[in-house]
Amino acid sequence: MIRIVSVGRMKRGPERDLFDRYVERTRPRVELLEIAESRGSASEIRRKDASAILSACPGSAFVVALDEGGDTPDSQSFSASLETWLASGRQVTFVIGGAEGLESSVMARADARLSFGRMTWPHMLVRVLLAEQLYRARAISAGHPYHRAARP
Repeated sequence: MIRIVSVGRMKRGPERDLFDRYVERTRPRVELLEIAESRGSASEIRRKDASAILSACPGSAFVVALDEGGDTPDSQSFSASLETWLASGRQVTFVIGGAEGLESSVMARADARLSFGRMTWPHMLVRVLLAEQLYRARAISAGHPYHRAARP
């Protein structure tokens, strides 16, 4: 199973519809665990979010933190990495922080860091980007024509 742990609740609307469309087609199943947004100063929010995120990550899970400083693989490299992580038999858990980002304790727990580029993305859109890339990665692995790589 693949789990996405994310701060904030996604409301009904086009972003949620698009997220659901990709998740429903992805195997193994993708589970979304939403963590309520915290209140307080930026450091308090990060600390509270970190506690909730870490509680949602089983000790044996392979944790991938979505972080702007993470690796930026192409889709085929991401697919290969995902296959390796899934083959380990560990639950693969992606974590997406809220507006204040991820605390260092979450980054220390992460087995890998992934970035969708140096631009800042709203965390609700990051969910959609991640869901699409998970679907694409699994399509690549299955030889499905969804992914059309550029040809030289």
